[in-house]
Amino acid sequence: MFKVINWIVVSRSQLLADLLDTRWPQEFLVKLVKATPENVELELKEGSLSLVVIDLATVDVQKAYQIQRHIEKEYVSRVVFLHYPRQIDARFLIHPTVTAGIFYCDASLEDVGQGLGNILRGKSVIPAELVHNSGDDQSHMEGSDNLTIREREVLQALLSGSTNVDIANQLFVSESTIKTHLYRAFRKIGVSSRGQAIAWSQTHLHEVHL
Repeated sequence: MFKVINWIVVSRSQLLADLLDTRWPQEFLVKLVKATPENVELELKEGSLSLVVIDLATVDVQKAYQIQRHIEKEYVSRVVFLHYPRQIDARFLIHPTVTAGIFYCDASLEDVGQGLGNILRGKSVIPAELVHNSGDDQSHMEGSDNLTIREREVLQALLSGSTNVDIANQLFVSESTIKTHLYRAFRKIGVSSRGQAIAWSQTHLHEVHL
């Protein structure tokens, strides 16, 4: 007796969806729906989906983050990231209860197939080096004590996937003011990119609400 599983692949590549559709263990019947980043929310509303596979080769990491945040708030689905980049720090994408799997850009189709099979069986497939923080949390915590209330608000807004313009509108200030707050906050917490700031904020600012 087959167990029917409903998954969605968020990608601009039809070839990827076709390749994935051939990789399932025989004891599962996976119904695969393809969506683009623009229509994924509509597809999520259409049916009960247990997993959302996001192709980072064709979906911007910021958009991928927004999609996962939406899933976290509205659905019980889990998320897998394919073509996860090695060159940039994208750990802000990893959510402890939502992210089920991560596959690097150089993962073979066989590796992806085996990993998805393990995820189908209830396991998580995330590289060990991404699970554990690289280690300078304590020094970053010291910087957090020096953040102003407004800098904390701006960092917290990053967690919702907001752009600088969105944050400026929320806080009724100019975009240039937001850029200044971000620059100062980045220096205080010891990060150099938006992605690193989001990863830091997930750990240290989870109790702050706008």
